[in-house]
Amino acid sequence: MNLNHIVFIVMDSCRYDAFVAAKTPHIDRLGEAERRFSYASWTAPSHYVFTMGMMPHSSPRDVFASEVYKSEYLQWKDRIGTDAIEFKNFLPELSLPKVLSKLGYRTTAKVSMPVLNKYTLISQHFDEYKLMDNHNNFAGMVEEIEFPDDEPQYYFLNLGETHYPYMLSGENLPHISGVHGAVKGLGKDPNLAVSGEKQVFEPEMLKMLQAQQIKCVEYIDGLVGKLFEKSPPNTWFIVTADHGELFGEEGYFGHGPIMHEKCFEVPYVEGRLK
Repeated sequence: MNLNHIVFIVMDSCRYDAFVAAKTPHIDRLGEAERRFSYASWTAPSHYVFTMGMMPHSSPRDVFASEVYKSEYLQWKDRIGTDAIEFKNFLPELSLPKVLSKLGYRTTAKVSMPVLNKYTLISQHFDEYKLMDNHNNFAGMVEEIEFPDDEPQYYFLNLGETHYPYMLSGENLPHISGVHGAVKGLGKDPNLAVSGEKQVFEPEMLKMLQAQQIKCVEYIDGLVGKLFEKSPPNTWFIVTADHGELFGEEGYFGHGPIMHEKCFEVPYVEGRLK
């Protein structure tokens, strides 16, 4: 059975309109990106949904949720390249990497966010699971990826470049300590307290950060082009984001405990190269 290689790319925190504003000639070869919605507003729960085999949804009307989920799982027939897949194959674990392993895939995850480290439940059923040593190391992931002739590959990639601080550094940046910072800090400082103070940033700073996320999408697109060059023709690509980001809309910044449309809007495109 000649199965497709699968590369699943998640641009962390990349909101839909940032992706659309960016120049992405390489990713565009897969087709036009859709506006879809994440199941969650922050990294960990969104990625758990991905490991279940589900994608960001289109928020369809007049349907039962169960029918949406069922059709979602059946789409793996096209992605994998076989009709020998049914919803029951995902039961009882609801684990995409386990299903793919049973079909003969080698399953590899390379992640950027500490909240996705190998000790979390998200790492289950992968043959290889690696937290990259650098927050912005998609280039290193591309270098490490290989496609041997004798084994179909599943690569699940979480990219940190589009996450705050959007590859920026310097004293002028606002300091944000979300769950990623809290997780790292708690391991080092037992007296760490999370402040509940309101944080407000100047509009100019927010515009700069939003523009920088767009630049990061373009940087990622260049590396996706390099990944395309080393990928066999029978490689199926999924490019999306785990959630969006707020840049001052209605007084919000960032993501997490925020119920705002821009925190859930994500780009979505999949297919083979055209």
